[in-house]
Amino acid sequence: MSNLKHLTNGFIKENPTFVLVLGTCPTLAVTTAAMNGIGMGAATTFVLVFSNLLIAALKNFIPDKVRIAAFILVIATFVTIVDLVMKAYTPDLYKTLGIFIPLIVVNCIILGRAEAFAQKNAVVPAILDGLGMGIGFTLAITLMGSIRELLGNGTIFDIRLVSQDARTILIFILPPGAFITYGYLIAIMNRVKSKYSL
Repeated sequence: MSNLKHLTNGFIKENPTFVLVLGTCPTLAVTTAAMNGIGMGAATTFVLVFSNLLIAALKNFIPDKVRIAAFILVIATFVTIVDLVMKAYTPDLYKTLGIFIPLIVVNCIILGRAEAFAQKNAVVPAILDGLGMGIGFTLAITLMGSIRELLGNGTIFDIRLVSQDARTILIFILPPGAFITYGYLIAIMNRVKSKYSL
């Protein structure tokens, strides 16, 4: 598999959100606004890239019996970095995302890519896989956040796109709206994949 394929695999073919259906908890919880999607996606991408890099580099030194514990330790290190940097430099976004930043440690996307890809491949493909999966996750949750924000508030990235007097659909910024939006987007992705054989 080429390096370009490693990078683009997470965009559509193996999109972690809509195809593999991983990372559902933060996907449903933080996508009330498009900016939340970008913030969560960027944090997850950082952790994915650097944890894949370190796990691929150390794979021959990690005993098989403790590999999951070692993976979690590596992931937790990078999550702590993200947590502290966001708290210092983007406090409003940090407050909005709340507990979901520390919970990146147990995000299935990151542990899944460490187990399924990083420990079996060289450093460069592992980095590209992490970057591709992170970008795919970011695009997916930003799209979901944009749809929910538009339908629920009439804005995208806090830019008003409909009249102040227009009626919005409040349910879309509430938890049921997350499930409705997620379900429709998964159905659309399945349709696109089957029609174009992606």
